[in-house]
Amino acid sequence: MNIKRILWTAALLLTLTTVRAADDYKGTKEYLTLRDSMHHAFNDGDSARFFYAVKELEFYLLDKGDLHAYYTQRCNEIVFQLNRERIFEAYKLATQLSKELAERKLDKEMYMAINMMGHIYRFSGNKESAKGCFWDVIRRMEKEGYRESLPPIYMNLVNIYMDEDPKEALRLLEKAVSIASETSPERVFDIEVRRSLIYYSMGDKERFLKGYQAYKEGVSKGLSSVHGRSMEVYYLACQGQTDKAVHLAQEELDDGLSASADILAKAGRWQEAYDMLRRDMAETDSVNSVILSSSMQGIQQELHLYETERQSARRMLYALVAIVTLLALLVVALVYIVQSRRRHLREMGAAYEKVLASDKMKTEFMQNVSHEVRTPLNIISGYAQVLADSSYELTPEERQQMASTVMHNTHVVTTMINEVLEIADSEKLVREDTASLPFNEALRRIVEAARHTLARTDQTLRMETTIGDEYCVDIPEHLLARTINPLLDNAVKYSPDGVVVLRTSLENDGHLLLAVEDSGCGIPAEEAEHIFERFVKLDTFKEGLGLGLPFSRTTAQRLGGDVWLDTTYAGPGARFMVRL
Repeated sequence: MNIKRILWTAALLLTLTTVRAADDYKGTKEYLTLRDSMHHAFNDGDSARFFYAVKELEFYLLDKGDLHAYYTQRCNEIVFQLNRERIFEAYKLATQLSKELAERKLDKEMYMAINMMGHIYRFSGNKESAKGCFWDVIRRMEKEGYRESLPPIYMNLVNIYMDEDPKEALRLLEKAVSIASETSPERVFDIEVRRSLIYYSMGDKERFLKGYQAYKEGVSKGLSSVHGRSMEVYYLACQGQTDKAVHLAQEELDDGLSASADILAKAGRWQEAYDMLRRDMAETDSVNSVILSSSMQGIQQELHLYETERQSARRMLYALVAIVTLLALLVVALVYIVQSRRRHLREMGAAYEKVLASDKMKTEFMQNVSHEVRTPLNIISGYAQVLADSSYELTPEERQQMASTVMHNTHVVTTMINEVLEIADSEKLVREDTASLPFNEALRRIVEAARHTLARTDQTLRMETTIGDEYCVDIPEHLLARTINPLLDNAVKYSPDGVVVLRTSLENDGHLLLAVEDSGCGIPAEEAEHIFERFVKLDTFKEGLGLGLPFSRTTAQRLGGDVWLDTTYAGPGARFMVRL
């Protein structure tokens, strides 16, 4: 479904609830003129006219004392920014709205800000966060008595659940129908039309055709639905008129390319479906690039503002600019990986399925990166503002604690970015010639560096070896570190109050054997290989992208060795083995 249509529906939803406020002024010429001016500018996408018109309307509503209608227009500002693909600006406005409602203790209207955050998350591809927001909106609306406005929120959830759980989507749709039948019968027809489209997506042709017949009967009675064009397109597809359906989809639907690919795939025309899907993905990637570019531009503008107002925060601002640059490199690396995979597609039927899987993986990865990077960035930004603001009276201990927190989160973000870049570079790893390296001495340097960088004061990190200090190897020290460091990082992360030990020994066949033991929570034996897959984290609340263990194994294998989990280890904790 088209995002802009969803967001405009969200704005209308909020507007409908304003009837609860004092509205004796709403029939006046002054109000109608201001409202219509705002609506026309919104529909035209004219930012200069819209922001002037909406501010005029907001001042008028404040003067009338209608705070509900006033905050509705604040939501329209957020919707307008999202329609312009200005995610960063929309997020700022939504955050300001939430903060202002909290400061004024307007808990009854807080659902507005949460609803807007739900749409921002959905626009950004973060479905889980969007679902959480919409469920919260439903709970708040039911509590505050906004029951007549619940069906559109349920439909937002239907659109999200449809891709992952059609049965749950149908259950939510039934809930929307039930509420709409009681409070707003005029919405029932549009919801039922959406149900028919769900049947088509599920491949239930018979129930779709029944729904189409009901839709036509409703239209003959003067009813209408925003899904009408989609119904006509898919009806042609069900009648076997594939070419006409594809042509109409591209002419009438906002997601015409995606719909056309689906129609062609159901018709068994794999080559054409594959070509159509590639066009759709190219356009989607282009839009995502625009969105990311807009967000990055907004971040850079904020950084420049902080540089002007807070000279004392200059170093931190430079660090944030560097992070933005690394994010851009991450996108380039991701695009390169996706393009490389596509070059290896073979049969058209299998190719179609692989492209779908690749697109899904990319979306999940971007969501994971967005989630993992956002938290430390917010912490860095927040502490930087506090440190830079002279109005805060901070003790030297408080400043030291804040600076340590900023350095830790900067290390977290840098580590995540380096993991992604290094896992890509590891595909090109070439073992160069090197002079003999004292093995124990090199390991002690690696452990000492980990102790300063990773371990906390309540943790113990030590090395135990049965190999003499005179023993040397022909492995470059930086490659040895790239094999051991992820294992030490993993052990420290999962043993917050425990002991981490690096043990070394020499086997009879001349192989080096290293063991990294920790006293943490341990790892189930059935996950022994799963944890070495990329982007896998057994505990989603821990920092990181799930690249450390795969990278350690890849490096060891290219050095002629291997890394594995010792499932025979009795614990407590886990033991990883390295053979070189």
